[in-house]
Amino acid sequence: MTDIIQDTHDRLLIIDFGSQVTQLIARRLRELNVFCEIHPFNSVTDDFLKEFAPKAVIFSGGPSSVFSEGAPMPPQSVFELGVPILGICYGQQVMMHCLGGHVERGHGTAEFGRAFVTPTGQELDLLEGWFATDREQVWMSHGDHVSKIAPGFEVFGTSPNAPFAITGDPSRHFYAVQFHPEVHHTPNGARLYENFVRLAGFKGDWTMSAYREEAIAAIREQVGDQKVICGLSGGVDSSVAAVLIHEAIGDQLTCVFVDHGLLRKGEAEEVVKMFRDHYNMPLIHADEQELFLGALDGVSDPETKRKIIGKLFIDVFQKHAKEVGDATFLAQGTLYPDVIESVSFSGGPSVTIKSHHNVGGLPEKMGLKLVEPLRELFKDEVRELGRELGLPPSFIGRHPFPGPGLAIRCPGEITREKLDILREADAVYIDQIRRHNLYDEIWQAFVAILPVRTVGVMGDGRTYDFACALRAVTSVDGMTADYYPFTHDFLGETATRIINEVPGINRVTYDITSKPPGTIEWE
Repeated sequence: MTDIIQDTHDRLLIIDFGSQVTQLIARRLRELNVFCEIHPFNSVTDDFLKEFAPKAVIFSGGPSSVFSEGAPMPPQSVFELGVPILGICYGQQVMMHCLGGHVERGHGTAEFGRAFVTPTGQELDLLEGWFATDREQVWMSHGDHVSKIAPGFEVFGTSPNAPFAITGDPSRHFYAVQFHPEVHHTPNGARLYENFVRLAGFKGDWTMSAYREEAIAAIREQVGDQKVICGLSGGVDSSVAAVLIHEAIGDQLTCVFVDHGLLRKGEAEEVVKMFRDHYNMPLIHADEQELFLGALDGVSDPETKRKIIGKLFIDVFQKHAKEVGDATFLAQGTLYPDVIESVSFSGGPSVTIKSHHNVGGLPEKMGLKLVEPLRELFKDEVRELGRELGLPPSFIGRHPFPGPGLAIRCPGEITREKLDILREADAVYIDQIRRHNLYDEIWQAFVAILPVRTVGVMGDGRTYDFACALRAVTSVDGMTADYYPFTHDFLGETATRIINEVPGINRVTYDITSKPPGTIEWE
């Protein structure tokens, strides 16, 4: 897509040094209507910089130490571009290391979590709107620290364990902070990015409408006159991808809805009806329940489940690709949170969290080329794109549902009995949430059936049935999440309904864990 937009938008380059939240930097910039691209440090060469011609550069954080052999470094030429540069966490340390400062190992000054930065009293345009009180809350995540700033830099903010928490060389428009302004735990971080792009002279002319137009052009350029099949799950992501691609290439697209036996109650009928009746798209309803459930029989390990499901999805897609006339492309609704949890973004150095069925689960030789127009978007951005494309509001607002479906909400061995119980319990839970008008307040809610049975007394009789866990979280982008604070009355009422209405469950618990960049699903 770079070639399409390069003549119409100013571009900001984010050099990725491996932070799990690098894409949140891009998210903050998109909120400001600034176009940016993330590229791993090892692909940013002198020639790349010349061709990309960024209007500004941001160095991300990362897990490395500047002392390590082969530590990620930018090319020295980036400092000679004459454009503003902002270093974040490891990015600050890299700037100081490259420009003549000094970095030291922790020695008791490591910080992980909430911290407070106080100003030094010197004014800096980057900090306009900061320090309305005597300190700002920030989110730290560092072991090493800057012990000596580079020539030309001054100190504009300090914290107890980071004496050079905010530094800058205003004459060159070089700025560096030890904390992460991009995360929600730095409440005023968005203002810092707003000040940076304003200082860099960005017009703020990149919108979701522009993304739609550019994505359509990119799809047409990639696909040409070839046929595409789209793996349609019925969730928001694959549905938005399908509508977007259909707008780009029309009947060259055929959707394949794989009914793998791991769907929620009534979901298959709902999805097929919507896409055949409402959108009039070519749609194949592939009933492959026996194939998937047979392959998963006796499997307990969550990573193995994902790998099996990923392989079978591709097998099914390949089979139907031949049926529609030798389709050469497979379209998926892959999002950035899927990618960052499975593999590092664009080949960068971030740490793998887990495999996703449509990312880490793909075999190397699958025989189909991928079309993934949403790969760099967050869930809320996909919803915005869905509104732009005219999808029904009720559909856009659906809670996320994973491609592997109930397989990862059923820890341990999967059986048809457990799946049937889980479907019924989940339906009751979601019905309760809707009855209490809480659905739109919650980012995702679901039931997980636990791999244990417990003794209970029901109707003066002994039962030995499954326990289940209720999960509900609030989030903005799916990268971090917090549990939803249900009232005790709601939880009691819901537990009573599930136990009374769902044979096979005699105990209900509520999961109150939060989610750092990692996973929301149970596995």
